[in-house]
Amino acid sequence: MHSMKSLVSAVFCSAALLVSTQSAQAETLKPFVLAQKANGEPAAVVAEVRQKLADAGFQIAGEYSPYPAATIIAVTSDALQRAVTQSEFGGFGAVQRVSVTQAGDAVQVAYTDPVYMSHAYRMSGNLTPVADALKQALGSQQTFGPDKGLTPKDLRKYHYKFLMPYFDDRIELAAYGNQQAAVEKVETALAAGKGGASKVYRVDLPGGKETVFGVAMTTKCSGDSYIMERIDFKPVRSTGHLPYEMLVRDGKVYTLPAEFRIAINFPDLSMMGSNSFASIMCAPDAIKNALIEAAGGSVSKGGLF
Repeated sequence: MHSMKSLVSAVFCSAALLVSTQSAQAETLKPFVLAQKANGEPAAVVAEVRQKLADAGFQIAGEYSPYPAATIIAVTSDALQRAVTQSEFGGFGAVQRVSVTQAGDAVQVAYTDPVYMSHAYRMSGNLTPVADALKQALGSQQTFGPDKGLTPKDLRKYHYKFLMPYFDDRIELAAYGNQQAAVEKVETALAAGKGGASKVYRVDLPGGKETVFGVAMTTKCSGDSYIMERIDFKPVRSTGHLPYEMLVRDGKVYTLPAEFRIAINFPDLSMMGSNSFASIMCAPDAIKNALIEAAGGSVSKGGLF
């Protein structure tokens, strides 16, 4: 009888462990969190969101309106910066984006999910406390983006399709003698509007080895509004996809290929048809060329110099 009880207990324990394991394996994430749908003037909502973020200890790195009815607030924090510096090229995730978008009669307040981004950018640091702080400050009604989420495992090896780039297929835009020279070159180029790009934010990460820039782009094919009016078509807007990043690391300027950077926020976007990647076919090369110039380099018809 005792052995039978032991066997039954073991079976139940095994079953519970299996369910728990399957649940963990089935955990999926989406790139954005809808905090709330607010009423009132967008400008008033932006001011309220800005205050809530400051009260929660977030630092506002920059803010811009890429097109009418949309405002993006770029935020960072000491906890976020400490976490991202634990990983090589973690600086790409050093700034999270909070968006306020007028969509119909509602003003949608949303933000990027730091946990999703930590896996997409293969970080070793834990960004759950940052996600919790954003949730406490702004709220959390639902995650959104693709119809189906991605598991952490899938995010860490993500690429859109066969032969498409991964996170580690970064583009080196320019190289300079040292970190300070590289940062100064980027500042100068952005101030001059090279490549149709301008600075939204700059964050110097602890340790002095990485600086991340957020850039607005306006030129056709690479422009923020050009791209988003074609692919951000769902009822809940993914405005927080913007702005694009450039990471200065050890004197070199990097960006993520558009085929990865766009796809990681729109992983269920179809390849062909309306509101598809085909509708922005010119974007990857245009973005790369714009950011080469924004990094202080130059592009010619004969190639890159």
